[in-house]
Amino acid sequence: MKPITYKPAATKALRKMPANTAHRIIGKIEAYAADPASQQNNVKALKGTQAIRLRVGDWRVIMHDGTVLDIIDIGSRGGIYD
Repeated sequence: MKPITYKPAATKALRKMPANTAHRIIGKIEAYAADPASQQNNVKALKGTQAIRLRVGDWRVIMHDGTVLDIIDIGSRGGIYD
């Protein structure tokens, strides 16, 4: 399993959302860190950046995947790409 780091914006987003949604998102992030192939249909490369996004229902997790999984931001699908 890759180590996971959270940027302040991602941590703040998780604290502001309902607890059950936050637990679901964290579970998907941990599943991706343990086995990226398990979430391959929910992961897509973002154009113009080195980042990827993980889809969790109506939520999107923007992250860098390297030796450490770096979670940049978390938000709803309508506003996360702005």
